[in-house]
Amino acid sequence: MTEATYLHATRTAYDTVAVDYERLLRDELDAKPLDRAMLAAFSELPPAPGAGPVADLGCGPGRITAHLHSLGVNVFGIDLSPEMVAVARRTHPGLRFEEGSMTELALEDGALGGIVAWYSTVHTPPEVLPAVFAECHRVLAPGGHMLLAFKVGDQHWHRERAYGHEVSLDIYWMPPDHVADLMSGAGLVMDARLIREPDESEQPRQGRQGFFLAHKPRRRDGASG
Repeated sequence: MTEATYLHATRTAYDTVAVDYERLLRDELDAKPLDRAMLAAFSELPPAPGAGPVADLGCGPGRITAHLHSLGVNVFGIDLSPEMVAVARRTHPGLRFEEGSMTELALEDGALGGIVAWYSTVHTPPEVLPAVFAECHRVLAPGGHMLLAFKVGDQHWHRERAYGHEVSLDIYWMPPDHVADLMSGAGLVMDARLIREPDESEQPRQGRQGFFLAHKPRRRDGASG
């Protein structure tokens, strides 16, 4: 699958389900204390000196963006789906949301103080992930942190129905060590790894969940910046 093909399929699927996705997942974090703990830890990290805001990449209807904002984070959302961005703007009118792709962000080098990618890479073919992590490294300021949430495993599943709608959407479960290697290869340094089992609010088929916290080194740590 070419990059253009999977981006088009993902955009189309989320344009289709945007309204129902927001309605069904609006309060999902309430039943996930470990997920909230990782977001809270991210919110308490010291910002990179002189860095810009945090970007919630693949923000969908803005629920994680809004949660981070409630924790005091200077954050805005970026999503591939225009309909998701429209829903996010209606649902959270005081926050900023933009259209964009993780593969080619319309941001200057080092523009972001941090990145949250909350399951926003799960539709990315594995061969494209190195480019995505390289782009995240590019837009992060030295010293900035990245929090990644992803599905743990080693499988590829094609969905033809989601959130009450017909779609065509690929989902990838990735081995944690491989994800860590890809992030390291992009120049990101791992700070913490959490792998949790499915909780009572999830269907067993959703499997284990991974949360990685990493940072872009500052120049004095040997990074190019």
